[in-house]
Amino acid sequence: MLNTIDTRRDFLGQTGGGLGGLALAWLVGQEDVRADAPALAPRTDFNGGLHHPAKVKRVVQLFMNGGVSQMDTFDYKPELIKRHGEKVDFGITAAATSTPGSLMKSPFEWKQHGQTGRWVTSVLPHMATIVDDLAFLMAMASKTNVHGPGSYMQNTGFTLPGFPAMGAWISYGLGRLTDNLPAFVVLPDARGLPYNQLGNFSSGFLPMAHQAVVMKPNAPIPVPNLHPPVSAKQITPESERDGLDLLGKLNREHLEKHPGDSRLEARIASYELAAKMQVSAPELLDLSRETEATHQAYGLDKPQTSDFGKNCLIARRMLERGVRFVQVWSGMGGPSGNWDNHTDIPKELPFIAGSADQPIAALVKDLKQRGMFEDTLIVWTTEFGRMPFTQGSTGRDHNGGTFVTWLAGAGIKAGSIHGQSDDFGYQTAEGTTYCYDLHATILHLLGIDHQRLTFRHNGIDRRLTDVHGHVVREILA
Repeated sequence: MLNTIDTRRDFLGQTGGGLGGLALAWLVGQEDVRADAPALAPRTDFNGGLHHPAKVKRVVQLFMNGGVSQMDTFDYKPELIKRHGEKVDFGITAAATSTPGSLMKSPFEWKQHGQTGRWVTSVLPHMATIVDDLAFLMAMASKTNVHGPGSYMQNTGFTLPGFPAMGAWISYGLGRLTDNLPAFVVLPDARGLPYNQLGNFSSGFLPMAHQAVVMKPNAPIPVPNLHPPVSAKQITPESERDGLDLLGKLNREHLEKHPGDSRLEARIASYELAAKMQVSAPELLDLSRETEATHQAYGLDKPQTSDFGKNCLIARRMLERGVRFVQVWSGMGGPSGNWDNHTDIPKELPFIAGSADQPIAALVKDLKQRGMFEDTLIVWTTEFGRMPFTQGSTGRDHNGGTFVTWLAGAGIKAGSIHGQSDDFGYQTAEGTTYCYDLHATILHLLGIDHQRLTFRHNGIDRRLTDVHGHVVREILA
């Protein structure tokens, strides 16, 4: 009699391939997760939070992969402009990958925008139009200036792999908002995955059901393995139905022998979700019903903005349909084509900024126009900043000392600022915030006390913020 997990896995591989990657995550991996882990069930209270009333129902995080140059985008430094070309001793003999050069002012024009008078360079003309809606953390810092550890830190709170991403923690704590779509979805850059590949989206030691579902709207097959391959003629709707019926019988037998084991319930839920996504995902990814004005607003009619714009528009559609946490990436891993501008700031930064600037501004305006700003949080961030001195002729090296993050939407005090960097944008000067503080603030807005969202792992009550973090109340409404 077929009654083991391995046998069920083999059986499904032969008969139910259409449910593939989404559902098999439970069978391929997490056999040793905690037996009392919560089931991935939709919450009936939606916006009630876990520990206090929530102001945020859903989150979209816009991650600029590579390290955005703060002094070329949002961090205006008159002293850097004044002393352009000078050599300043910062007390270091080497940066991350180079020898410190001379001070370099931004090659882009600075202007003040909005009622708040926020300084923004000409490289971000569209985001400049929404500054009054944003709250800036002007003194973010990282413990590392290396891409892999920096990306892990911003996503998981740790510089090492193996820890759950923020989206996985939110899925674990709050569950799904809908039966038909996952709680945590990642939309990578159309050109490739970021540094660390899938490690940035991992569920780590949390149950694997909380791991991100990666969708690629610009790929020929946006969701791998959601449907059986065309070549698999033996897989028919009837065979899938028969297979699932048999699987249900095997699962019931397994449950009788292992009462109280919630892992099986989570496996069943993942299969049910995959089956529902076979219907919901095609409609979600179909942009034909969006107006031409919407397509143009997101830049879908322009080669430079079309890929990222499509991801931002899909993100809005996901939020509308109940995805709780959506992460949209700008820039893939590698030495070029992202925000990692080592060689030539005047040439490299306009390319990547130009691909993301219009779609991001359009997303914020679209959420406001649709009334979703009242319960949606938008977060724009990167893994670290860049140096005020040159690398080579006109490039900038990595800098974990200071960078910029902004937030907008539900629970955020529009136009507010917290912290500032020093006169050159080299280190934080006051109001320093780390990923722990950002994560604590996001969880707080979702109705979660970051100190109370824990998971027992290897004898330790682990949490997203480790032993750190405070809510940045200065930017909260």
